[in-house]
Amino acid sequence: MSTIKAQLTADMKTAMKSGDKSGLTTIRMLIAAIKQKEIDDRREITDDEAMAILTKQAKQRRESIAQYDSADRDDLKAVEEAELEIIETYLPQPLSPEEIQAVVAEIIESEQATDLSQMGAVMKVARERLNGRADMAAVSQAVRGRLSA
Repeated sequence: MSTIKAQLTADMKTAMKSGDKSGLTTIRMLIAAIKQKEIDDRREITDDEAMAILTKQAKQRRESIAQYDSADRDDLKAVEEAELEIIETYLPQPLSPEEIQAVVAEIIESEQATDLSQMGAVMKVARERLNGRADMAAVSQAVRGRLSA
């Protein structure tokens, strides 16, 4: 069992005992998403795969929050924000824009990339190194900025 899945299971038991209904609902949803991936793949998933699922769930919540905000649906926005807050406790601390720039510069140097035609190779390494720790859209923007300069 992956450590993330074990942590979620332990936290689910804690939420049940404490009567935290919103936390329990969110944790159950995360466990269900992980179990669905295991059923689809017919094997136990790794921590990296579990982290990717949690990152995807957080991204979905952020998109929903933006949509509910533009539609003036504060009631639904509050629910999504509460879920996002819980999901983020399981994700690693995100990198700051300065840290992303530093990592991108290091990757570009190690890959000896000089122009935009090599962006794919740089992004592949960046995706492996920054998985779950940075928004890949921001990383892509940083790579594009560095390579086009």
